[in-house]
Amino acid sequence: MKRFLLLVLLAGAWPAAAHAAAPPAYAGQCGVPDTQPVWAEFGWQNPQFNAILGKQGIVVGVSSGGYGAQMRATGAATVYFDLNFKNRVGTTTAPADPSVIPARVQSFFTYAQQQTGCTNPVIVLNELSGPGLVTPWSANNAQYRADVLAFVQGLAADGAHPVLLLPSAPYTGGDGGVWWQQVAQSAELVREVYIGAPVTWKLGPVLGNRNLRTAYRQAITDFTSIGIPAGKLGLMISFATTNGYGGRNELQPASAWYQVAKWQSLAAQQVAAETGIASVWSWGWGEWNPAEQDPDKPYAMCAWLWARSPALCDAPQAIPGFDASKTEGQLSVLPAGAQCLVGKQVLSNGDIAQLSAVTGDPQTAYSALYERLVESASYPVSAAAVLAAENAVIRQEFRGSRSLYVAALAKAHASVPVARAILADQLRRAEVERYLPAAAPSASQVQTFYASYPDLQVRLVQAKPPPAWLGRAGKGLAIADVAPDRLFTMTTGSSASVLTSTGTYAVKALQDAAPLGAVPLGQARPAIAAALKAFAQGAAFETWSVAKQRGALATVTCAKDDLPQPAAIDLTQYLPFLRLG
Repeated sequence: MKRFLLLVLLAGAWPAAAHAAAPPAYAGQCGVPDTQPVWAEFGWQNPQFNAILGKQGIVVGVSSGGYGAQMRATGAATVYFDLNFKNRVGTTTAPADPSVIPARVQSFFTYAQQQTGCTNPVIVLNELSGPGLVTPWSANNAQYRADVLAFVQGLAADGAHPVLLLPSAPYTGGDGGVWWQQVAQSAELVREVYIGAPVTWKLGPVLGNRNLRTAYRQAITDFTSIGIPAGKLGLMISFATTNGYGGRNELQPASAWYQVAKWQSLAAQQVAAETGIASVWSWGWGEWNPAEQDPDKPYAMCAWLWARSPALCDAPQAIPGFDASKTEGQLSVLPAGAQCLVGKQVLSNGDIAQLSAVTGDPQTAYSALYERLVESASYPVSAAAVLAAENAVIRQEFRGSRSLYVAALAKAHASVPVARAILADQLRRAEVERYLPAAAPSASQVQTFYASYPDLQVRLVQAKPPPAWLGRAGKGLAIADVAPDRLFTMTTGSSASVLTSTGTYAVKALQDAAPLGAVPLGQARPAIAAALKAFAQGAAFETWSVAKQRGALATVTCAKDDLPQPAAIDLTQYLPFLRLG
């Protein structure tokens, strides 16, 4: 049976582009829906495909034969799809003689008009060879690129709308970038982004969809980064079943493939809405050989179309057990104003802006807030504990004056809720550190510390109950930067109640502060050991926290997939008077 080629362009119901992007120039002409983006499905003459695609609002791409007229009779429009572009312009090693290009343009354009029934046809050119070849090009490749440019310029001059398919990432440096900019003036550039369905399925709905969106965005950014507008760009996605062509790749069961097809559609919709690209195309519906004669293709096509608009194909009805969720793994789950959804907790843009006023850096604020949400899911802190810490800070740092405390917060561009959250961070960290192992320091480590920090302040104090910063002793030397700062501002002989992140202690200053180097090593050894253990616990906490944050990224959903950088951030560096010790 004679085989024909078809390509389908259809418009689905989907969100308006974030930048109110205009439809491509060919939208609204010869039956092509006037939408942004225009959706394109490469298909095949198959009764099941025809039943899905043969309807008004669909544009079928044809190469030869009577299939174009047949599809137009169903109410569909037609465009031309050329699988033999190398016959027009040659290859990178054997380019066409430039003298033949004008005549080939004219004959090809006329033929495309006849096949599509359109005066100004869309002509898809499959495909450019060697888009990633670096400059300087060989003489043959330079001629090949000149032939391609002349061909698309000739088609555009005649009134056609060339669409150039690109099988791999482009090289855009030097003269290469100039060439891409020239081609984009006459043709739409459609990047083929073929990610095997098993890869996406194995990653699951969150990571799988994120991976698709990231790859699609990057394909567009490769060109927009050199000044080519998104309205001159498109994406092509594969549904081939032959291994190595980025489609099904033997994914089983078939229901998994249908889900991936749905995810591919939703991911493409998201990126098209964000970027304002001209088109989204698919590939691989053709039954070129026995390996491609996959009886599951019509169902994958239905899932792909349904995800865009249920009016295009009723996947839940056609596919038993089909998962009809359009939110799982999608950015649409984000509430208004949210940057991320961390479990069930919202990380809002407002919260980032508020903390950025304190840190002076939105990325630091973003990471700190993400860290807080991840840690607090496992280790919540009571409101009573936070209020007790706040009262202690006011008493110890501001002579009991709440107005002075609030004024200090305002000067640091912070609010009371922001400060309370930072106090909770410290209490949470102290709770976590209790369960993290920290090896006892060696004698050589103690000696090295003693020799390295002779100017570090120490003070003999008495504390009840025995705190970790005194090595769990009731009396000993406290070392600055480990023990509470309050210990070094007290008058010798005075007593005070000191609240820290690990509890409240009754402290008495027994001697004036002195440099560590002025104290014999034997006397300082317990304090140094306590300090080194505290440092080890701090390092253990940071390792624990970053690992936990990285693990949580697998379930986090963030706007435009702009994820936070996992980090352990001490916000008291911006508000030192909140440090609990």
